[in-house]
Amino acid sequence: MSPRDEIPVLKGEDGEGSVQVHQDETMKIEGAKVFSVYGKGGIGKSTTSSNLSAAFSMLGKRVLQIGCDPKHDSTFTLTGHLQPTVIDVLKEVDFHPEELRPEDFVTEGFNGVMCVEAGGPPAGTGCGGYVVGQTVKLLKQHHMLEDTDVVIFDVLGDVVCGGFAAPLQHADRAVIVTANDFDSIYAMNRIIAAVQAKSKNYNVRLAGCICNRSEGTDQVDKYCDRVGFKRIAHMPLVDAIRRSRLMKKTLFEMPDDEDIVQCRKEYIRVAETLWNGTEPLAPAPLPDREIFELLGFD
Repeated sequence: MSPRDEIPVLKGEDGEGSVQVHQDETMKIEGAKVFSVYGKGGIGKSTTSSNLSAAFSMLGKRVLQIGCDPKHDSTFTLTGHLQPTVIDVLKEVDFHPEELRPEDFVTEGFNGVMCVEAGGPPAGTGCGGYVVGQTVKLLKQHHMLEDTDVVIFDVLGDVVCGGFAAPLQHADRAVIVTANDFDSIYAMNRIIAAVQAKSKNYNVRLAGCICNRSEGTDQVDKYCDRVGFKRIAHMPLVDAIRRSRLMKKTLFEMPDDEDIVQCRKEYIRVAETLWNGTEPLAPAPLPDREIFELLGFD
């Protein structure tokens, strides 16, 4: 191995001179199982998160979904509309949270799923981690987490900086949404590295990946076998999922077509798997060059 091929020693990871702000222990989410959903931008994290929330609710769980994207479109298939963000409503009261009521920033969606859109600062003006922290703080102040069984953070894609790694401080398990292609798996590899860094100081561990919008899973499975990761679900390339977004509905509100029924069953199975507990995975992410060699073509 030549010097240029050697794996660099990363500095600034959590616990090694990191400038990331550590979680205030009083803001810890207690009593609920917390999942953070990550993945490449446009891979279908919001669709996956919303259908997972719906599936948990069908299992009788009290669910809260928190969208962590300035687009604030994580929960619209659960609620049928774009709701105001936490940052929006805080601005309206000059950042005096005591003036807010829960109904100002929490919307009840399909089958009782409670929906929150954290939002984000204008582009280039602030840190998304602050927004996540303020959202959790507000939820705790209004006792919205006390009667919740499951919390799902749906996190903006492609960003694993300190700010958007903030949900990992609260999560028990991180789930990565990928597709059976190089770019998605490349992004998953980077996210795995970020979660592994956070796991040094927090309880978060990787649950596995969901292969989404893919006819096959061979490339995902090849990667997982190589690094010690696990695919926990496969959502095929079904047009009904695209249509459900256009209709502002989860799959659980769509007609009982055969493909929709099968996808529902898979979401229910994943929800049951996550609720029952997954083994804490500790995959070893690959250097960029090795991913090219593993998945690339000659």
